[in-house]
Formats: sequence, C-alpha cells, structure tokens
Amino acid sequence: MDENAEQCRREVCLDVTFETNIKKYGTDRFYSRKKLRTQWHGAKLFYHRAQSAIFFVIVIQVNFLITMTSFPVDQTHAFGKLILFGEHFVVYKVPALVGAVSAYTNCKLEYTAEPGLEVIDNRPAVPFYKEKKMEEGIEAIDLTLTHLGVDTKKRGVKLTFGGDLCCASGIGASAAQVVSLARAVNIADSRSLSEDEINAAGYEGEKGYHGTPSGIDNTAATFGGLLRFQRTEGAPIFDKKTLATPIRIVYASTGITASTTEVVSDVRAKKEADEAWFADLIGKYTDLCEQGQKAVEEGDMDKLGKLMNLNHEYLQELTVSCKELDDLVVAARAAGAVGAKMSGTGRGGLMIALTPTEEIQNEVASALEKLAPQVWKTTFA
Repeated sequence: MDENAEQCRREVCLDVTFETNIKKYGTDRFYSRKKLRTQWHGAKLFYHRAQSAIFFVIVIQVNFLITMTSFPVDQTHAFGKLILFGEHFVVYKVPALVGAVSAYTNCKLEYTAEPGLEVIDNRPAVPFYKEKKMEEGIEAIDLTLTHLGVDTKKRGVKLTFGGDLCCASGIGASAAQVVSLARAVNIADSRSLSEDEINAAGYEGEKGYHGTPSGIDNTAATFGGLLRFQRTEGAPIFDKKTLATPIRIVYASTGITASTTEVVSDVRAKKEADEAWFADLIGKYTDLCEQGQKAVEEGDMDKLGKLMNLNHEYLQELTVSCKELDDLVVAARAAGAVGAKMSGTGRGGLMIALTPTEEIQNEVASALEKLAPQVWKTTFA
C-alpha cells in the first residue's frame, strides 16, 4: 500500500471512530475532528522513523477522546409530580390523577476502577430533606442498580445527581431520582431499554423509599404529562389526558419532611381498624375522582377546584394533613385560588392551589410566599 493510500485509510478509520462517538455522546466533545486530524498530520512525520510508536499515539489519542466526552445528562431527565386526586387512596387500586411538573432530576453515571458506590447529590432540596432520606436513598439506588444487573462489587459506580427539581415531600423527588438513574444506566451501557422498562426499574427503586409504592410517582417521572393512573394485580393502567385548557398551579412547601413509609403504614392501620369506615370513604373518593377527570377533560376549572377542596377534606379525615398544610390551603383560597389541597404524602410536604388565570396565579403565589419557605408556579398543558 502506497503512502497516500495508507494516509487515506487511517483518516477514514479515524472518521468512523468520530462518527460512532458523536452518535453515542452527541456533539459536546473536548477535541474537534480538525484538531485531531492536525495532530495526525503532525504525528505522520514520526511514522517514517517509528511506525509502531505512531500507532500507539493514535490509539491513546482516540481513547482519550472517548473517555473525556461529556455524559449526556440531558437524556436522563425524570420529572417531579403533583397529585391532583388520589394520594393514599391510590394504594388500594382506585384511580388517581397526577400531573408531572417541568422541573426534573438528572443523573451522570461513571464507571470507576475501584469497586464500590459513590453518590454526589447536587439536587436542590428543602432543609434536612436529603439528610432524613439518605439511608432510604442509598437503598433505592441499590435496588435500582440490582434490578438492572449492575454489580458495584465487581465494578465501581460514581453517580452525580442534579437538575432543578427541588426535593420536598410530595413532589416525587425519590421517583425522579431512581428513574433518572435508570436512564443513566441505559446510556452508559448502550442498552435499548423501553420507557416501560425504565418505569419498571424506577418502581423497584421506589421500594427503597416507600416499602410498597403505588407506582404513580415513577410513572409520572418517566412519562410526564397529566395521567390517569390505577394499580392492578398486574401492570398498572395509565393513560395521558388531553386537556381542554391549561391548568395553572401554585404549589408550596411546609418545609416539613415526612416519611412516606410511616404515613402509608398509619393509613393502613386505620383501614384495618375500621374497614367499614374506610370502604365508605374510598367509595366517596372514587366518585370524586371520576368527576375530577370529567372536569379536566371539559376544562371546568370551577368544578375542578371544588373537587380539590373536597378531596382535601377526605385527606383530613385520613389524618394525613396537618396544621401547616391546612393553613396554606386556607391562605391560597383566600387569595383567589378556586381550589386547594395537600398533595403527596402529607403531614408536611406540599400543598397545591388551582389558579385559572396568570393574574390569580401570581396573587396566590405572593400570598403563600408570606407563609411558606418555598413556593413554585407551574402549568399542566
């Protein structure tokens, strides 16, 4: 093979390596093709003196490129959620309506030479949330990795969590964390997991946080949108709802972090202590949820708000609300919200308010900012 043909062959091989790397990692890379090709031409001078040496340099240079390319964390997004109807009741296989917020958690995964697990948690959070959830979080990560066949005893794993979803009870932060982890494993191992498989991995991880999760949080984190969700003996049933009009929401944190496992356990104990009472309550809730779904589909914000208020009363009867939540709910209604309720685990965590117009949304947010440590605005569309 003459010198020109050999140069052409090597440049084609190098281009194939670049194209493969670009498809896998995107265009964000440390070294451009032009720069490496210039390095190749410079190295060619040494080829006549030491052919084996230049081959070694090329291999090292290309491997360095692949190693240093940034991990595509934008492909690991997993969303937070707010429950419109159904917290706690959904555990007992009745429908719930849940909306994903635009804020997300992402995850960067790096394999390391030394076995073990390293977790860097850069997610924003309400005070003491991550400290209180640390042990549950490590268990959730282990369960997710185990489900996906990643053994940290054989190969080290470094995880860096980030994003703009503020961790608070009720927003689905735990589900967003494990779903983003599942997406990161999918990318790092060049797998082709379906969204259903990502969701299933998130559900397994949620067991670390919640013991027996309903599945609603990881489903919202995976698929986004506004969903009707229902547990079954088999796979959960969920479908995305088409909205007649955008739903503007203000949500606020009490700053209190509650244990979902403990609260769910308390509700179960109340159910078992008085099955007739619970059956009557869940029957009333099921009818409410069906009316809520119809209100969403028709864009009837006044009806939707009234049903949210009634759902809050049912949750008070379950004893999962608290004074801090009740105070925020009352303040939101006084400021113009057409409906307000607690959302999520309860006994702390979040409340949500329905605000039909941008003006009302701003007024309610301003009112809640006087009482709550964190307040956010979002829209289901």
